[in-house]
Order: sequence, then C-alpha cells, then structure tokens
Amino acid sequence: MRAPAIATTAARHTPWMHRLCLLLLCAAYLQGGFNKLTDFGSAIAEMQHFGLAPAGPLAALVIALELGASVAVVSGWYRWLGAGFLGVFTLMATFVANRYWDMAAGHERFMTANSFYEHLGLTGAFLLVAWLDLQKGEDGTR
Repeated sequence: MRAPAIATTAARHTPWMHRLCLLLLCAAYLQGGFNKLTDFGSAIAEMQHFGLAPAGPLAALVIALELGASVAVVSGWYRWLGAGFLGVFTLMATFVANRYWDMAAGHERFMTANSFYEHLGLTGAFLLVAWLDLQKGEDGTR
C-alpha cells in the first residue's frame, strides 16, 4: 500500500521536518553521550553501577556509539548503520538497566517496567529507520 500523494509530496518538500524527527529520536543519546563525555568519572560510575567491566573502556565505547551513531542517523551518512547500532544498543541496555522482573512490587518496579517497554519502542523506531533507509534506492527513492 502506497502513502497518499499528499503525504509523499509533503515529505519531499519538508526535508527539515524529517531531519527534526530524526534529531528528536536521537536527543537522549546526544544528551547522554555529551554528558558522559564532559563527566567521564560519572560515566565510569554508571558502568560500575550496572556491574559492567572494564568500566573505563566501556564508558568510552558508549560515548562514541551514542554520539557517532546519532550523528550518522541525523546526517544521513550511513543512517542505516547508525540506527541499527542504536537499536541494538538500546535493546541490550534495556535488559541491563531495566530488569523490573527482579524487583519487588511497588512504585519503583512500576516505573522501571514502563521504562523497559518505552525503550523497546525506541528499539523498534531505530530498527525501522534502519530498515527504511536500506529500502531506498541509490537515487534516494523507494
């Protein structure tokens, strides 16, 4: 099923809206990467909090991934690869940081479960961006 002509026309004439949507999708990763970069000690402490080692190299890898993949998604340069990396990273991080099933019933478990499923949605959004980008032809059309 094809998109209505009005939607296709609007998408072609508003590339800034497409870029804005991608920027919003990557906002948490840009903010997180920048915060970790400017406070590397806290980035290491975050890795240690989740039991990840070696904390320093992993923190550096996460910073590079969050910032580099976000730039790829927003700029369009290897968008599919950046979105794929962020999708897989988000899924893995969700299972490390939002293990609500290990928590006692209550408000904290409720909030952590919400975060878990919100992050599954982000994972789906990034994988959809990657898939759609791979569907494009060399001339930029589907």
